[in-house]
Amino acid sequence: MPIILRLDRVMADRKISLNELSEKVGVANVNLSKLKNGKVSAIRFSTLEAICNVLDCQPGDILEFKK
Repeated sequence: MPIILRLDRVMADRKISLNELSEKVGVANVNLSKLKNGKVSAIRFSTLEAICNVLDCQPGDILEFKK
């Protein structure tokens, strides 16, 4: 897949756990774990917006495109 997820890196930089992010974003821990591990094929813009809001980042900090 040419889209690389960098959620784990951003979370580590912000020193936030998956459980804490899950609570603040309002998304199930299991779903965030799948996202963090690249086991998803899509993400809702509302979820991406909430994650970026909590982590104080841009979508490009979390998502990367590689040819």
